[in-house]
Amino acid sequence: MPATTSLPGPADPSGPADRSAHGTFHHAQRPGPAAVSPAPSSSALPTRGRIKAHGVIERITIAPVTASPSFRALARIEWNGARESVLIVWMGQRRVPGVEAGVTLRFEGMLSRVAGTPTVYNPRYELFGRPEEY
Repeated sequence: MPATTSLPGPADPSGPADRSAHGTFHHAQRPGPAAVSPAPSSSALPTRGRIKAHGVIERITIAPVTASPSFRALARIEWNGARESVLIVWMGQRRVPGVEAGVTLRFEGMLSRVAGTPTVYNPRYELFGRPEEY
Protein backbone atom coordinates (compact mmCIF):
# COMPACT_ATOMS: atom_id res chain seq x y z
CA MET A 1 0.00 0.00 0.00
CA PRO A 2 1.49 3.39 -0.97
CA ALA A 3 2.26 5.83 1.83
CA THR A 4 0.07 8.91 1.90
CA THR A 5 1.06 12.23 3.29
CA SER A 6 -1.38 14.74 4.57
CA LEU A 7 -0.82 18.39 3.88
CA PRO A 8 -1.50 20.98 6.57
CA GLY A 9 -4.77 22.69 5.98
CA PRO A 10 -7.93 23.85 7.72
CA ALA A 11 -8.43 20.49 9.44
CA ASP A 12 -4.81 20.41 10.61
CA PRO A 13 -4.42 21.69 14.19
CA SER A 14 -1.21 23.49 13.29
CA GLY A 15 -3.22 25.96 11.23
CA PRO A 16 -3.56 27.05 7.63
CA ALA A 17 -0.59 26.95 5.30
CA ASP A 18 0.49 28.96 2.32
CA ARG A 19 2.32 27.50 -0.65
CA SER A 20 5.46 29.36 -1.66
CA ALA A 21 6.63 29.80 -5.25
CA HIS A 22 8.89 26.77 -4.80
CA GLY A 23 6.00 24.44 -3.89
CA THR A 24 6.83 24.13 -0.20
CA PHE A 25 4.34 24.84 2.55
CA HIS A 26 4.78 27.50 5.19
CA HIS A 27 2.44 27.84 8.14
CA ALA A 28 0.73 31.20 8.42
CA GLN A 29 1.26 33.02 11.70
CA ARG A 30 -1.80 33.49 13.84
CA PRO A 31 -2.03 36.66 15.88
CA GLY A 32 -1.55 35.73 19.51
CA PRO A 33 -2.08 37.62 22.74
CA ALA A 34 1.21 39.46 22.24
CA ALA A 35 -0.07 41.01 19.03
CA VAL A 36 -3.16 42.37 20.77
CA SER A 37 -1.59 43.65 24.00
CA PRO A 38 -0.15 47.17 24.07
CA ALA A 39 3.60 47.63 23.91
CA PRO A 40 5.30 47.97 27.28
CA SER A 41 6.40 51.43 28.34
CA SER A 42 9.93 52.26 27.29
CA SER A 43 10.48 54.08 30.57
CA ALA A 44 10.45 52.70 34.09
CA LEU A 45 9.59 56.18 35.43
CA PRO A 46 5.98 56.99 36.20
CA THR A 47 4.08 59.16 33.71
CA ARG A 48 3.38 61.77 36.37
CA GLY A 49 3.88 62.15 40.10
CA ARG A 50 6.31 63.10 42.84
CA ILE A 51 9.84 61.79 42.43
CA LYS A 52 12.93 61.68 44.66
CA ALA A 53 16.08 60.70 42.81
CA HIS A 54 19.78 61.30 42.47
CA GLY A 55 22.01 61.21 39.45
CA VAL A 56 24.80 62.82 37.50
CA ILE A 57 24.27 65.90 35.34
CA GLU A 58 25.11 64.95 31.74
CA ARG A 59 24.65 68.35 30.13
CA ILE A 60 23.26 71.82 30.77
CA THR A 61 21.46 74.27 28.51
CA ILE A 62 21.37 78.00 29.13
CA ALA A 63 18.57 79.97 27.46
CA PRO A 64 19.68 82.80 25.16
CA VAL A 65 19.31 86.40 26.31
CA THR A 66 16.36 86.94 23.95
CA ALA A 67 14.36 84.05 25.47
CA SER A 68 12.62 83.94 28.82
CA PRO A 69 15.10 82.93 31.53
CA SER A 70 15.40 79.22 32.20
CA PHE A 71 18.23 76.86 33.05
CA ARG A 72 18.03 73.20 31.98
CA ALA A 73 20.05 70.21 33.09
CA LEU A 74 19.78 66.63 31.81
CA ALA A 75 20.42 64.17 34.64
CA ARG A 76 21.09 60.45 34.27
CA ILE A 77 19.43 58.61 37.17
CA GLU A 78 18.93 54.99 38.24
CA TRP A 79 15.24 54.18 38.71
CA ASN A 80 14.06 50.66 39.61
CA GLY A 81 17.19 49.13 38.13
CA ALA A 82 17.01 51.06 34.84
CA ARG A 83 19.03 54.08 33.80
CA GLU A 84 16.83 56.99 32.80
CA SER A 85 17.38 60.58 31.69
CA VAL A 86 15.37 63.33 33.37
CA LEU A 87 15.27 66.94 32.25
CA ILE A 88 15.42 69.36 35.20
CA VAL A 89 14.27 72.93 34.48
CA TRP A 90 14.71 75.96 36.73
CA MET A 91 12.32 78.64 35.47
CA GLY A 92 13.37 82.28 35.92
CA GLN A 93 17.05 81.39 36.33
CA ARG A 94 19.85 82.00 33.84
CA ARG A 95 22.30 79.98 35.99
CA VAL A 96 22.08 77.76 39.03
CA PRO A 97 25.33 77.98 41.01
CA GLY A 98 27.15 74.66 41.28
CA VAL A 99 25.03 72.83 38.70
CA GLU A 100 27.30 71.83 35.84
CA ALA A 101 28.08 68.72 33.81
CA GLY A 102 29.56 65.91 35.91
CA VAL A 103 28.08 67.05 39.23
CA THR A 104 26.06 64.59 41.33
CA LEU A 105 22.68 65.97 42.31
CA ARG A 106 19.84 64.73 44.51
CA PHE A 107 16.48 66.27 43.65
CA GLU A 108 12.78 66.09 44.51
CA GLY A 109 9.80 67.42 42.60
CA MET A 110 6.80 66.74 40.40
CA LEU A 111 7.59 64.65 37.35
CA SER A 112 5.62 65.18 34.14
CA ARG A 113 6.17 64.29 30.50
CA VAL A 114 6.89 67.13 28.08
CA ALA A 115 7.02 65.90 24.47
CA GLY A 116 7.68 62.42 25.87
CA THR A 117 10.66 63.50 27.99
CA PRO A 118 10.46 63.04 31.79
CA THR A 119 10.73 66.60 33.16
CA VAL A 120 10.87 68.16 36.64
CA TYR A 121 10.36 71.91 37.04
CA ASN A 122 11.92 73.92 39.89
CA PRO A 123 12.91 70.95 42.07
CA ARG A 124 14.35 70.98 45.55
CA TYR A 125 17.93 69.87 45.14
CA GLU A 126 21.19 69.14 46.90
CA LEU A 127 24.61 69.11 45.25
CA PHE A 128 27.20 66.42 46.03
CA GLY A 129 30.07 67.38 43.72
CA ARG A 130 31.83 65.55 40.95
CA PRO A 131 32.37 61.75 41.21
CA GLU A 132 36.18 62.17 41.18
CA GLU A 133 35.99 64.48 44.24
CA TYR A 134 34.78 61.69 46.57
